[in-house]
Amino acid sequence: MLMAQSLFILLKRTRPDCHITVLAPAWTKPLLERMPEVDESLVLPFDHGELKLGARRRFGKSLASAGYTHAIVLPNSFKSALIPRFAGIKQRIGWRGEARGLLLNDCRYLDKAKYPRMVERFAALAFPANKKLPDHIPDPRLLVTRPMVDKALAKFGIETTGGWPKRLIAICPGAEFGSSKQWPAEHFSMTSAKLVADGWRVVIMGSAGDAAIAQEIYEGIEKRVGHPLTDCCFNLTGKTSLAEAIDLMAACTLALSNDSGLMHVASAVDLPVVALYGSTSPDFTPPLASISRVLTTPIDCRPCFDRECRFGHKRCMTEIEPHRAVAAVLELYAK
Repeated sequence: MLMAQSLFILLKRTRPDCHITVLAPAWTKPLLERMPEVDESLVLPFDHGELKLGARRRFGKSLASAGYTHAIVLPNSFKSALIPRFAGIKQRIGWRGEARGLLLNDCRYLDKAKYPRMVERFAALAFPANKKLPDHIPDPRLLVTRPMVDKALAKFGIETTGGWPKRLIAICPGAEFGSSKQWPAEHFSMTSAKLVADGWRVVIMGSAGDAAIAQEIYEGIEKRVGHPLTDCCFNLTGKTSLAEAIDLMAACTLALSNDSGLMHVASAVDLPVVALYGSTSPDFTPPLASISRVLTTPIDCRPCFDRECRFGHKRCMTEIEPHRAVAAVLELYAK
């Protein structure tokens, strides 16, 4: 959803009077509320993978009176194109896939060489087919205010010294895609312990599903620094809402993250990001922050885009050594 903001920005630039309504799952609402270009959001009442053809038809029909003139369908599935068709929206735009030509009347062939990045594929749908993209595609940027940040910092007991917290790094160890995208807990704890010893504070962030690895990282940091982590390490995994995670991320100095949703959140609040890529590729979904460093390994089998390592060694992640991450953090901090 975050990279779709680039599309929304371009739509507003080229058609200032357009009204943008986004139909998306409920979990995206905190993101959409931080996008000034979005005028309205509607909750998609279907879970991922559900067809429910009759219910989709009824839902689509219920939107017909809204008077939508254009629908841009970003997911590539057949079922995602059903609702605009049932709603009777005249212009239905999207990339070809799953025989969607039956539902889309501006169904485009995707030249992956021409548009290698996901953000480019979204942005291209703001323009007529075959029109050249602008030289610069606007990066996603979520709206965050100081009161929002102060409220989140106060709730989780992260003190400031008059201004923004200094040398506060967000550690994002989760990877819902699969373990092939996950840097080892030991590497995160080694890196974090080195930074804590140098005076940094650490915030471990993620969903409830990341709680086990986060606790392993926290305990590893504590063991390495040799003292309790009171006031220097905050394990907030599973304790924040998405809105709070956005605000806390905005308060940080840097983020160290796997290729994950939180990496893109950090980028969208323009936080300097050190991004760890294993099975996936920064050529497709890079961090879109103004300042970033991507760490990878040169092994032949990456990127494979497998959720789990087919060889079982996960060398693409394990061989990104902690000292490289520390050096990258300090390099970005010096900027």
